[in-house]
Amino acid sequence: MMAHRLGVIADDFTGATDIAGFMVENGWRVTQLIGHGPADVPAEVDAVVISLKSRSCPAEQAVADSLAALARLQDLGCDRFFFKYCSTFDSTAEGNIGPVTDALLAALDQEFTVICPALPVNGRTVCHGNLFVNGVPLNESGMKDHPITPMKDANLLRLMAAQAKGLPGLVDYQVVLAGADAVKAKLTALTADGVNYAVLDTLTMSDLTVLGEAVSDLPLVTGGSGLGAGLACYTTAGQGAKHARALGAPAAAGRALVLSGSCSLMTNAQVAAYQQQAPHRQVEVASCLEDPQAYAIELADWVLDQPASPAPMLYATQAPEQLAQIQARYGVARASEAVEGVFARVAARLAEQGFTKFIVAGGETSGIVTQALGVSGFNIGPQIAPGVPWVRALDKPLSLALKSGNFGDEQFFAKAQEFYHD
Repeated sequence: MMAHRLGVIADDFTGATDIAGFMVENGWRVTQLIGHGPADVPAEVDAVVISLKSRSCPAEQAVADSLAALARLQDLGCDRFFFKYCSTFDSTAEGNIGPVTDALLAALDQEFTVICPALPVNGRTVCHGNLFVNGVPLNESGMKDHPITPMKDANLLRLMAAQAKGLPGLVDYQVVLAGADAVKAKLTALTADGVNYAVLDTLTMSDLTVLGEAVSDLPLVTGGSGLGAGLACYTTAGQGAKHARALGAPAAAGRALVLSGSCSLMTNAQVAAYQQQAPHRQVEVASCLEDPQAYAIELADWVLDQPASPAPMLYATQAPEQLAQIQARYGVARASEAVEGVFARVAARLAEQGFTKFIVAGGETSGIVTQALGVSGFNIGPQIAPGVPWVRALDKPLSLALKSGNFGDEQFFAKAQEFYHD
């Protein structure tokens, strides 16, 4: 077992399974909990991940939820901590990554941490402190049109300065190339200069192993799932993942459903591809608002009438132009909450009808569906795509694939259904 147990505070459900999956793939034993309520955690696990629904909520609520999660993780024996956010740093000047980081540092009596959202395997890299998505600056990527957190700046130092209390600094790529000892020395120098948040340049997945070693002794680190992979890989060299993957693999028994709430560019492509392969039905915002209970029953009955394989799909995914029209008509929060509520009702109703597998696109949608199914925690299974594992509930015969909007390739929904086993 590790000398230390890592506690991870993830700001949404897909982000939690994202980092948990990367840790398992690199040899750590991981338990993921839904929220910070009571749940049993095996004594031998190396990391405990708590998934919150705090990415886009007001900063005050995000801080309170994160501090409650921190206390729960401390009760579970964790002595190192990781604040996990999206690899596209979904947080504007009014966002909560800065406030949550400041609150966690204060609670741990610390003044310094690192900022590392990079996930090169999914095209998220950091160079000279600027975040890129598939080689394009963040503010020129599809994230510029995000409905809740439109990203207008790629520079992580400026983003942190706009929303946090302290001083940002940079560990540039030449230091990272020089190795873990050089990075440690740079972190020490930045601390002496009064820097509170060190942005870490990262261009390859192997860089993350170097960075994992360099930050492994910090009481608090922050970043995306890539740094979680680096921490695990540094300590295990990727050994020991096979058993953990098997524990979380989805069983063949029971029916499956695809639910897509994300409106990201990749999810739009995935929905379009899957429409050519399986029964599908678009979820209408007006109907979700008018009579959500009756509409959920109607949608669930439609799903039951479809062939079992391939899994039918319900989707609220829209292209940016249509999404803007819907939000202008109904309001951003009102529209998204209505759709999420209907998805939750549909999932709960179908679980009662023998559905055991739910493939869900979108962090907010994943969170509400998981809550509706009454799942308290997961075993982490095999990765369908980098950052997206199958997970199996600890206390009931349910499996879920919870996909962050931009993850996976165009055939993700079909590929997820290739992992069922007897």
